Amino acid sequence: MPAPKICRWTTGLPRSSLKNMTDLLHIGDYAYSSWSLRGWLLFDRFGLDHEVNLVDFTKNSVAEQLNLPPARTVPCVEFADGGLAWESLALAEELASRNPEAGLWPADPVLRATARSLAAEMHAGFATLRDFCPMNLRLAYSGVPVSDALAADLARIEDIWSFALAQSGGPWLGGDYSVADAFFAPVAARIAGYGLPVGAEAQAYVARHLADPAFRRFRALGLVQGATLARYAKPWDTRNWPGPAPEPATALDTGPSENATCPYSGKPVTDFLSFRGRTWGVCNKICRDKTVADPTAWPAFMQMVEA
Repeated sequence: MPAPKICRWTTGLPRSSLKNMTDLLHIGDYAYSSWSLRGWLLFDRFGLDHEVNLVDFTKNSVAEQLNLPPARTVPCVEFADGGLAWESLALAEELASRNPEAGLWPADPVLRATARSLAAEMHAGFATLRDFCPMNLRLAYSGVPVSDALAADLARIEDIWSFALAQSGGPWLGGDYSVADAFFAPVAARIAGYGLPVGAEAQAYVARHLADPAFRRFRALGLVQGATLARYAKPWDTRNWPGPAPEPATALDTGPSENATCPYSGKPVTDFLSFRGRTWGVCNKICRDKTVADPTAWPAFMQMVEA
């Protein structure tokens, strides 16, 4: 899985203010924005150059913060050539057209037809699952009641996943990871986070998402950035997140570190963490905290450690 060549974080910046003319991905809160997860995975999972601008879900409307009419929602992308995509399926198709070598869709036409159908169905369906179980990457619940409508959504999801996995041979819906998997990543997060009942094959597919380094990177950012939004909380008992437990790491107030420059940016280190009994440095607190949240999910950091 390639790592993105460029991935920086901005706050409220228009394209004209960026020094590097690359695609600018606007997303919402990492912990809660399921559509932002889809858009983010389309860039990160396929190693596409981009910068990220966070839209603050605690402030005024998304449309006002974007100020990119007619775009009103996230994810939204300002392409380096001036193009604008503000709808997720359109974004997926545009990225696939602009980056044919990246393999966003399966090369096999039979598998590609299935993957496109699954992504479209996800885009338009499963309203009960979405409304009753909003994505929340900070919490996991137990004892969640399953209505007939929710059970019907889960049964349909299992049916189409089973069809796609049998057709492709797995491990992902189209064989290799594709747009269809990016679109279903928030569904996997919901099934896992709410402890929803699905069969062994679907559980294995969900676990594959939770263990995927790109998904783990997004969740790590969700754990350390943004406010806790009470409107996403549910009244059920909480439990530990069901994904793989990260290797332990600890934020430090001071150094020195073994490295003089940040593995992410190449800038001088200013913030420090302890991992595997050694002290490492990065160039800002967000990079420190995301690394502490899940150290082995970050290739640039692990390359430095394992060197």
